[in-house]
Order: sequence, then structure tokens, then C-alpha cells
Amino acid sequence: MSSARVSRHARTRMIAAVATVCALSATPFAPQAVAADTPPYSETYRPQFHFTPEKNWMNDPNGLVYYKGEYHLFYQYNPNGNTWGDMSWGHAVSTDLVHWKQLPLALSYDDKEMVFSGSAVVDSNNTTGFGTKTNPPMVAVYTSHSKDTGKQAQALAYSTDRGRTWTKYQGNPVLDIGSKDFRDPKVQWYAPTKSWLMTVALSAEHKVRFYSSKNLKDWSLLSEFGPAGATGGVWECPDLFPLAVDGDPNHIKWVLVVNINPGGIAGGSAAQYFVGDFDGKTFTADDKGAYTPPAGEVVQDFEGSDFGAWTTTGTAFGQAPAAGALDGQGTVAGFDGKGLANSFHAGDGATGTLTSPSFTVDSPYLNFKVGGGRHPHTPGTVMEQGPPPAGTVLADFEGGTYGVWAKTGDAFGAAPAAGALPNQQEVSGFLGSGLVDTYLNGDAATGTLTSPEFTIDKDYVDFLVGGGNHPAGSDNPTAVELLVDGKVVRSTTGQDAEALNWASWDVSDLAGKKAQIRIVDDNTGGWGHLNVDHIMLSDTQAQPVSQETSVNLIVDGQVVRSATGSNSETLDWSSFDMRPYLGKKAQVQIVDMNSAGWGHILADGFTQADAPAKSVVQRADWADYGKDYYAAVSWENAPGGKRYMIGWMNNWDYAGAIPTSPWRSAQSIPREMALRTVDGRIRLTGEPVNSLTSLRQDHPASATGVTVENTSRPLIGSAAEGKALDIEATFSLKDAERFGLKVRTGADGEETVIGYDATTQELYVDRTHSGAVDFNSTFPGVQTAPLKARNGKVKLRILVDWSSVEVFGGTGEAVITDQIFPDPASQGVQVFAENGSVRLDQARVWRLDSAHD
Repeated sequence: MSSARVSRHARTRMIAAVATVCALSATPFAPQAVAADTPPYSETYRPQFHFTPEKNWMNDPNGLVYYKGEYHLFYQYNPNGNTWGDMSWGHAVSTDLVHWKQLPLALSYDDKEMVFSGSAVVDSNNTTGFGTKTNPPMVAVYTSHSKDTGKQAQALAYSTDRGRTWTKYQGNPVLDIGSKDFRDPKVQWYAPTKSWLMTVALSAEHKVRFYSSKNLKDWSLLSEFGPAGATGGVWECPDLFPLAVDGDPNHIKWVLVVNINPGGIAGGSAAQYFVGDFDGKTFTADDKGAYTPPAGEVVQDFEGSDFGAWTTTGTAFGQAPAAGALDGQGTVAGFDGKGLANSFHAGDGATGTLTSPSFTVDSPYLNFKVGGGRHPHTPGTVMEQGPPPAGTVLADFEGGTYGVWAKTGDAFGAAPAAGALPNQQEVSGFLGSGLVDTYLNGDAATGTLTSPEFTIDKDYVDFLVGGGNHPAGSDNPTAVELLVDGKVVRSTTGQDAEALNWASWDVSDLAGKKAQIRIVDDNTGGWGHLNVDHIMLSDTQAQPVSQETSVNLIVDGQVVRSATGSNSETLDWSSFDMRPYLGKKAQVQIVDMNSAGWGHILADGFTQADAPAKSVVQRADWADYGKDYYAAVSWENAPGGKRYMIGWMNNWDYAGAIPTSPWRSAQSIPREMALRTVDGRIRLTGEPVNSLTSLRQDHPASATGVTVENTSRPLIGSAAEGKALDIEATFSLKDAERFGLKVRTGADGEETVIGYDATTQELYVDRTHSGAVDFNSTFPGVQTAPLKARNGKVKLRILVDWSSVEVFGGTGEAVITDQIFPDPASQGVQVFAENGSVRLDQARVWRLDSAHD
């Protein structure tokens, strides 16, 4: 992997991939159309009190430091576009952590390096010699990503004018171990040893290293921490800091934050933390004890010499349980006994299913262990690719040439491809011996391929498509387009996978029109290519084929519960909530329909139980349980010894696909962090900074003493409606199973549900119907966080912005951050209760002014 582009693409496709990297990931995007004359900071979805750059791509917060009355927020930034690339440090400052002023670019990429994540310090004693004791320098410690080698090393830059201009140190790098996965240094002054302390990630090894220096230039290794906790993705953007427990200055514990991607609690990116002790050299996490899953009745443990009454299709599972790893497979761990279901027979290329006999659901939970590939079940798919629908083939790319199709650029080569091109992972799912594949010479090539004109005389255009997810209408698409009168009227992109799958356009409303198909590759970044085959007109809609590796619960012929692996050969606990299906007939089906990287599934230990088993991920500690809080790090030198933290409000699963333009991504609201004892355990809690209340308009709308039963209704009325709100609500439990508030409600059932489930004692956010959710399959869904009622009450603080919700439960021990993209007209707020009643003791709703000047 000799360049950033190659490493990003290869990292995503690699058969044994660990994951995407904090500053290195590439994902698709589909910007919202914005009128050219739209004033800055008033565009659709533009946050009003979360920091966003005026334009272009942003990710991780960097260099968080307080100096001379200013909070500095540096951040990963692409000065040249709205997608990931040309990583540099953008810069903004604030006096209150709410009102931000964007400053010129601080640290720029150049022809040799990209400037990845890191931190900044005030060198008060001028240990570096970059300034003077009367004018101490600000020093940035960043990861230098070599464009030539792909290696990552730690480097310095300094400023003597309060961060306005910067000079890169001529002696860079200052710490280089020759690794491509060594990044995101967090540096602080450690007073007991009068030295600098660096916390930095060995990302692929799931380790954090600690180094010491007297001058920020010469570093010595102190110790390592990890692997521990959740390890389903790379470890990135670590942070280490002390906090008083329950406000007691005599009881200090240390917090180690380790961001992980993927493998977070809600899927994809997330901020994990450990509580423990640091002695100046070594961090030791508190011992949480061994985990014992709930007892129950084992119904299948794969300990026999065959599968018993379970039946197989295909060849992936073999004729009997596996005894561990199969030929060509890495070490398999975490299963119980001597056998397990393992679909790696003949490698990832084999597919098949393993299905239980029908049984009556008579236990609340089905617990089991799962491992292998991370390829979730997708509703609406079929298990087998049958023959193509009947119809008229417009192009099957079988003739060795493109025929009369018109070509521009160099991405398509002289003729159709016969499969994977050099350095490309296996391409599958195409028909016959030819296809369009624009990976010619890698992702750098671009071009178009356009069909001759044809008449639409059937209801559907069906075709096979794979490759990169960069929709039409974005700056640099990889898309199949239908042109009528020269205009794009339908389009489809890939899903960041080399396997082709069926896509269909309903064109019944275009009957009789003249049309053309255009295949576009205008992307030179990660997944900047497209695979296309068998384009046809048909009266039948083609059904996409399953590419899952999953364990499914089937009731009445439908998949009602599903779990997948985490791209790991270590099995971990998972659980199906069976309570809605008690008394019904069901089957368990273990499915491997994927023949690409990590195209296998592992399963063991199916057990009926009265309580759910918890995975390592569920047992880990998380600073936020939402989908959109990542690369979280804290400010150094904050006044009054406060510890403020901020996170990137996005997720690498769909980071580049969110429908925003001309900017992409926001930062979370800064939070004041604390350690509190919750249910006998020390927990890291976060609550919005107090200065946010400065945006509240006078006279909140309020409601008190309202009982809600089996209904959803407006909370107060139009006085509580809006796109930017600060809501405080306290509920008293009665007998409702679920209750809470719905925000950004509007036409056609649009809503974001913020609720409490009294049966599971969980806070949740459901954004399934929150507006635009179809730009990525992992975006819609429900996020949950454990939260116990206190004295029969549930307290919520909800921040609603134009494209996000941040929900703080209790005293900040349960936090969920989710992006949403609702219609601007959806501004309603409702209170609801399901299966019973609840009392709303009090609710106050403030409309928030914009933080923009």
C-alpha cells in the first residue's frame, strides 16, 4: 500500500482487513442540492449550534487546548473538497465553547505528507526552544502520513502568535517506529515527573502506547495497554486524563478513551473508555471481573458428529460441525466445547445455509455465540441468484468489445473486463465472461461509457452493479444513470463492494420515451470505480441477492431477528429477544451468502434463557451509545480544572454519504465530563456545557402534571415546535412499557423517537422515520443505552439541531448522539406512551438562537 489512496481502498476491501482508519477512511456521499445564492450557515441541514466549517469535508477534532482566553478547535479538514482527502488541520476558536470563529487553515498537507490527527499543548516552559518563556509556543503534535510509504510517524509544528500561523519542525518526525498504523498522539504535561506524556494508538494491534519526553522532540517508551474491551475495529484517537470520583478531590481515577471503528456499540464508529489508575508509567484498568452468561437450556452446541436435525444447503458448512479453524483460516477462538458451525469450508468462496428444525418459542431469549464476517442481513433480498428476468438485453458485455457504446476517459479500457483487474479483490456476481469494471490502473482512472439511444417499452430497467458508493449528483460520482432528453432521471451507485448485485428502476412512467444509459466514474479516491453488467429492459423487477453472513430468526417465513459477525474469528455472545414471538413457531437459520472478504460465519452455543447474554461490546464502557460520536478527545488547560470533550458527529459507515453540501460533518456539542458512581460502578458521564444555555430564547414552553396513556399527541403546541430546541423533561413511571418524546415530527409519519423502554430499562433513539435515511443501509435504526429509573423517575435533556439529536439521560450516564435529516417543515414535538400510561411531571422547551453571527 504505497499511497494514501491505495491504502484506503485496500483497507476497505482487504480479506483480513481490520477496518478503516480514523483519518484514513473513505465512504460515499450524496449532497443535498443547495441553491447557489444560499447564505452560508442557512443551508438545509446546516447545524445552528454545532461547529461546522463553512465548506468542505471535516472529521476528527484535533489539537484541543485552551490558551489566553480561547478554546482552540483544530480538526481534520480537506481544503479542496467535500470528500475525504488532502488531510490538513482546519482551525476555529471560541471563548465559550458555543460560539465559534473559523480561522484560516492551520497545518496543510503537502507533496510529501498528509497531516493526520493529533493534539496541541502550550509549552509554558519553552522546553522545545520554539518560543521564549515570556512568549511560550503552542506546539502541535500530529501524525505525519507519508504519501510515498504510507507510514505514520509523529511530528511537530509550532506557533508563537496564538495559533494563527504555524511552522513545521525541520527535525520531523520526532517519533517513528516504521508502522502504517501508529497514530493520533494526545500529549499533555505530566507534572509529577515534569515531563510530557504522549498517549498514541497502535491501531491495528488494539494497543495504546505511552511515551515520555522532556522537550517534545526526544521520546522514550513507558508502557503499553491492550488489547482489552471491544476490539472489533481499529483503535484510534486515544485520550488519557484524571477526574475526581463523585467530585471528591481525594479520590482520583484516570480515564483512557479509545475510539474504535468499526465495532462500536451501535455499529461502526464509537468512543470506548476504560477507568483505572495511572502511575506515571503504566495505565491499569479496573478489573470488572469475569463474565458469566445467563443460565439456560442448550438447544444446539454442535458437539455431535453431525448437525443432527439441522439441515444444510450449499457447501459452506460441510457435512458436520468444525473442530475449530479450517484450512486457510486464522485461529478460531471463543467457541465452547469441541465443535461449532463454521462456513469457511473451501474458504470464503463457498456459500450455503444451516437451518434448525421448527420449534415453538417458549423462552424470552435465545442466546448464542457468533463470529466471522460483518455482512448484515438486508430485507428484501433472495437467497439464490436465479436466471435474469425475461426481457430485452441492452448490453451484456460479452462480445469482447463495447460495440456502439461511446467511451470517454481512460477508466473503461479498450474492452470489457473478464473479472478482477490487477490489485483488485475478487469480483463476483456478474454473468457470463465479461463486465464493465473501471478499476483499470486502480481508482485513479475516470471516464464515461454511454449507450446508444433506445426506446423504453417495458416497466423496468434491470442491471447488475457493484463497486464504489458515490451517488450521481455528488461531486465525484461512480454511478449508472438513465438519461432522458439529456437529463439524469434515474441513477444508482455501488455499495463499496466488489460483488455485483441486481438493481432496478421503475420506468413505467417513461414508457415510449427515448433514453440512454450512461456509466460514470468520476472518482479517484477510495472505491472510486464501478462494476456493471447485464443491462436490460424487463416487465419484471430483478430481486437483489443476499450477500449476508448472519444468524437469523425466522417466524412466519420472515426474518424477524438477525445478527452478524464483526470481521473476527473470535466468537462472542449475541441474543435474540423472543418475547414478541412467544407461542409461535420459529426456525434459526445460519446464512453464508457472501463469497468476498470475510465471507463466512461462525456460530455456537444456542441457549434458551430468561435473560439476554451480553457481548464484549455490550459489556464495554461507552462515552456515547449513538451512531454519531467518534474520535472523542478532550481539551487541555481548561479553566478551573474542567474536562471538556467533543466528538466528530458522524460514522465511517456512511460518513461521506450524508446529504449535506457545501460542507460535510459537524462536531458534537462540547460536554463537561465527570466520574460518577452509578449502580455501584464508576462511570464516565457527560452533559452539555453550561454556556449552551446562552442560546435559549426567553420564556420556555412548559407542561406539568400530564398523564399520557396509549397515545401520541402534541407536547404543548406550536410554542414547543422548532428545528433547534433544548428540552428538559422528567417522567414518573406508571405502567407504560415505552414512553417519551418525538421530535422533528411532520407529514407522512416523519419523526425521531426519543423514548424509554421500562421493560428493558433502556433509553433509545429511533431514527427509522427521521427523514432522509436511504442513503446507506446502516443509517436507519434504533440506538439504545442502559438507563435505570431513579426513584421511579426518568430525566431527559434533549438537544435538537437542524440535523441532529443529542439525548442525555439521568445525570449524563446514558448519552445517544444521532444525526437526522428531516424535512425542514417537520418541526413538531409530541409526547407518547405505549401499552399503558406515564406521567410527565414537567417538560420545558426552549427554542435556541443560532450560534452563527
